[in-house]
Parts: sequence; C-alpha cells; structure tokens
Amino acid sequence: MQNRELKTSGKSFIDNLGKIYGIYTVGFLCFFLLMATFEQMGAGPQFIGIMFLLFTIFIYAAIGWLSRTTHVDAYYVAGREVPPLYNGMATAADWMSGASFVALAGGIYFGGYPYLGFVIGWTGGYVLVNALLAPYLRKVGCYTVPDFIGTRYGGNLARFFAVVILVVASFTYVTAQINATGTIASRALGIPFGVGVWFGLLGILLCSMLGGMRGVTWTQVAQYIVLIIAYLVPVIWMSNVQGFGIIPHFGYGEAASRIADLEVQYGLLPAAGEAPVGGVRVLTTPHFDPQGGESAWKFVTLAICMMAGTASLPHILMRYFTTPSVRSARLSVGYSLFFIFLLYFTAPALATLTKLQLLDPSLPTALIGQSFDKVANLEWVQNWTNVGMLAVVDHNGDGILQLNEFFMRPDIVVLATPEIAGLPYVISGLVAAGGMAAAMSTADGLLLAIANALSHDLYYKIIDPKADTKVRLAVARVLLIVIGAAAAFIASLKLTGILGAVAWAFCFACSGLFFPLVLGIWWKRANRAGAIAGMIAGFVAGSWYLYMVYTGTMQPWFGIDHLRFGIIGMPVSLVAMVVVSLATKAPDAETQAMVDEIRDPTGQTILGQTH
Repeated sequence: MQNRELKTSGKSFIDNLGKIYGIYTVGFLCFFLLMATFEQMGAGPQFIGIMFLLFTIFIYAAIGWLSRTTHVDAYYVAGREVPPLYNGMATAADWMSGASFVALAGGIYFGGYPYLGFVIGWTGGYVLVNALLAPYLRKVGCYTVPDFIGTRYGGNLARFFAVVILVVASFTYVTAQINATGTIASRALGIPFGVGVWFGLLGILLCSMLGGMRGVTWTQVAQYIVLIIAYLVPVIWMSNVQGFGIIPHFGYGEAASRIADLEVQYGLLPAAGEAPVGGVRVLTTPHFDPQGGESAWKFVTLAICMMAGTASLPHILMRYFTTPSVRSARLSVGYSLFFIFLLYFTAPALATLTKLQLLDPSLPTALIGQSFDKVANLEWVQNWTNVGMLAVVDHNGDGILQLNEFFMRPDIVVLATPEIAGLPYVISGLVAAGGMAAAMSTADGLLLAIANALSHDLYYKIIDPKADTKVRLAVARVLLIVIGAAAAFIASLKLTGILGAVAWAFCFACSGLFFPLVLGIWWKRANRAGAIAGMIAGFVAGSWYLYMVYTGTMQPWFGIDHLRFGIIGMPVSLVAMVVVSLATKAPDAETQAMVDEIRDPTGQTILGQTH
C-alpha cells in the first residue's frame, strides 16, 4: 500500500520530467546571461562567483526540500520509480565527482599519458557493472550493497564486514569531494580553504538530508545539466580561438604536438618531482614514454584498479536499485555511459588546450618567457596565489618566467582555465558552479551510501530490527551530519590531493568487495565463510600494503605504488574466498536456487516488498 501511494503521489512529476528539467535548463541559461550582462555593466569577479554558487546551491537545496520524504522506500531507493534516462543522468552526476570534473584534466595536464588510465578504468568499469552486476543486484531488490551481501550469504557477520568496507571506501571518497568544494569555494568566495570545506558541506547536507535517495536523485539530474554545460563551454571557446574548430575532440592532436615542441624548446627536464614552494605542494611536469614497459605497466594496473573499483563502489551500485525494473537497470547503465562519455572525451582536449594557452608565445595568454613582474601582477595569478593554489618564483633571478618557475596545483587546472584563456569571468563562475555541482552530487551519493548502510544494515538489521520508520530515518539523518562533519575535518587537513584520495577509495572498494559481489552472482558454490574470508583478507592486505608503501616503510612491489594497492588486495581476496568456500560446506539448496533466479533477467524481484 505504501509503495502504491508513493507512486501515485509522484506520478504527475514523473510524467512531466522532460518539461520540468527543460524549464530548469532554460532558467539556468537565463541566469548565466544575466550574470554576463552584470559583468558588462561592471560587476566584479567576486560578486559573480558568489552569485553563481549561491544560486546553484539554492536550486539544489530547493529540490532536496521539495523531495523530502518520510517513506522508507523513497528515502532508500527513491521509490524505485526513476526512469532509465534520468537515472543515467543522475548516475553520471554521481560519478562526475570532483576528481572527474576538477582534478582529472589537471592530472592529464601534468602527468600526460598514464593519467588516461583513470579515464579508461572509470569508463570500462561501467562495462563490468552492466555485464556482471547492475541488473542482477536490481533483481534481488535490496536497498544497499551490504543488504545484498547479507541476503546472498546469510548472517549478520558478512553484512557487518561489508558495512565496514563500504564506510572506509566511501568516507575516503567523500573527503576528496569536500576537498573539491573547499577549493572552489575558497576561490569564488575569497575565503580560506579550511572555511570553504564547511561551506561546501552545508550545501551537500541541504541536498541529501531531507529527501534521501529521492531528493539526491532529482538533485543530481539538475547538477548534471549544470556540470556538463560548464565543462563544454570553455573547451569549445578555447578551441575556436586557437583555430581547432568548435568541436575540438578530434582535432587537438596538432596542439599536443605543438606542446611537445615547446617543452623541448623550454628545456623541460624529463624527471618528475614534487616542489614545495611557498607552502604550495605541486607537481612539476613529468615526461613519460608511452612505449616504455614501466609506463605501460603503471597504465594497465591503474586502469584495472579503477575498473574493478567502479564495479565495487556502493554509491554507484545503489543507483541501480532505484529503477522500476531489471531491464531499466540495464538501460540506465547504457545512458550512464553516454553521459559520462561526454565529459571524459572532453577532459584530454581541455588539458591540452589549456596548456597551450600558457606555453604558446603566439597566443596573448602565454606566460612562459614573459616578464616575471608582468606575470606576478596578473589579477588571476594573484587571486590563485592568495588562496595557496599557485606560485611563481624567480629562481634564477633573470626576471623572465621559465617553465620550471611556474607552479600550479593540478586540482585547479579546470577551475583556472577560463582565466588562463582570458575568457569573460562569467565563464569562470559557470565552471565553478559546474565543479561545485560535480563535487556535491558525488558527495550526496557517498554520504547517503554511508548513512543508509549504517542505519539500515547496521542499526536496523543487526542492532534493533524492531525500530520503526521514524527512528530509522532519524538515525540516517543524524549520521549524515556526523559523517559529513568528520569528512570535512579530514579534508581540511589536505592529507592528499583529490585524485589520490579517489584512487584510494577505489582500491579499498575493489580489495574487499569486488569478488564477494561478482562471485555472489556468478558462482553458486561461494558461501558465507568464503565471502567473509575474501572481504577480510583482501581489505586487510590492500590496507597493509597502502600503509607500508605510503609511509615509506617498504619499497613498492613491481612498481605498484600507493595509488594501485587494489592490485595487491584483489588477488588475495579471490584466493581466500575460493579456498575457504571450497574447504567449507556448500550453500543450501535454497540459496543456490536463489542465485539461479538472480541470473534470470526476467520476472519479479526476489525480495519483493519484504523490506
């Protein structure tokens, strides 16, 4: 009855989604034009930046408020009423984190070829999700990933360890997103980074606390519209100015060749390193040989970790619990890939064109080879320097800025691109709004995944199975605040960059969850003891390796650094799970029959309305 009432109450909204989001898109574009007009009338950058952030956060918060609910099914899985197209957009927004929007192009800018392993891995991971997991998880009809683990393997111990891994992976990931919101807020609002992370957290909580998965879903659709517009506009603008046409994705090879020539001309050293300058810890530009064995090994191992991590991350897999049917879950993955492709296909072009803007002396925006005093006095350079994200240091004292005297945090490449390219500041405001949308959308999903796992799988399923709906939702909302505050505090410490924290999260997830999830669907012989052994052994082995390598206690094995420790955790998890499963009693006939039913894409969900 509750589910029928929920669907009836939301029917008119679902039927008019195209009209609603069409009006929203037109409204956002009108706001953009209004800000452009204000800039022409003399409005300053800080005013425009504040207006963009406040307007977009207000819209997201309003959607979250209008989507507030007291229904358990709506809070945890959006009433399972989200059409595939919009679920694909929401999933893409959930996926387009601060790492994808803010940091990925910066990684490619500084690291080049090997950082494309992130793009290949994250995109390829969705192929694994579609082929191995999403439709079958939806067939079970669970609320969370630990809920599936508990249902498939039975018993609360397996569920508990799944919750632990989920919390560690998602918490690590959410700190990266709050880091991104702090970076954006500090520049747009002119406030310290440590204050900016708390500003970002406030917006995140406003979107997710009241409406749960329903509120987050409809907010994420709106956020995707903003972030993809914000990402494409400056790239198309730069490409047109530089003579590569309005669709640069197929024609920026000439720009890459020009950059290679200029780096040789400027005497760029082939070594990569970190340079602490003026309190800013940034990467100098390294040289990589795509044909080299070590580089290829790093590329492949990074891609594998990112692929398996994508197929293990609970906040992504949760999205496919919200679709009306198993078929819809599969369609959602296809739409997700398309919407994600739009940004990932653009990131290398953005990194290349932005670098050319700084290096090419034929462009008016070039900095290298210019007077040091002229560069240091540029307004955008001063603004980013003041918030600790950029530094220019005249090491050799010749008064001319050399390539190795310009230091920029990789995390700000996308955000600074409009200013680097000399575009109107309204474009910078648009990009800041897009970056905030990307970081907030992912943080919403992550915080919700953690809170839902703790409130549903730990509190309701293990601690107090008799808890009523109000108590369960109250617990989830309190946990959102507590976990969010803890993540903001950790993010403010700047323990690692955005991409580094994200890579850790993926490796934590694949080390402990990938094989228990995949074998839980595709191997009937997998049992509870094997799943528990696989989760514990893989997670502990990966975590131990991360600690030993990151602290310098031991040298990496086979060149596997701290960004790729999933390569250690996953084989350990697989071996432990297979050996222990074969050495202990097989699952009962009922469980094996359930596994057969899971792999049938037709029919009703297995759990139905038992939740």
